[in-house]
Amino acid sequence: MVSIIGHAANVQGLVDYQDGSVVSKEIIRKEKSTVTLFAFDEGQGLSEHTAPFDALVFILDGEAEISIAGQPQQVSKDQIIIMPANKPHALKAIKRFKMLLIMARG
Repeated sequence: MVSIIGHAANVQGLVDYQDGSVVSKEIIRKEKSTVTLFAFDEGQGLSEHTAPFDALVFILDGEAEISIAGQPQQVSKDQIIIMPANKPHALKAIKRFKMLLIMARG
């Protein structure tokens, strides 16, 4: 986990791209929420899965396709999308992209 509590940080610099990989860094882990940064190399992604809680995604850089319940949507830098609880979703990098994922449990 990255410790930036009480200190300003450049969010882009907290996670770096790696060729052929998905990189993640957890920023906050609490009983009812987590905040995680991700960097996806082009073509990389996360396969379809579900979560029992809503998740907000903020695209920091690049472009991705996010499918929610079989409906693909293209998202890019400075956009947000909410992946609702119990709906299958998947992500794929159209171009390298970074995202901030905020998950709130109840």
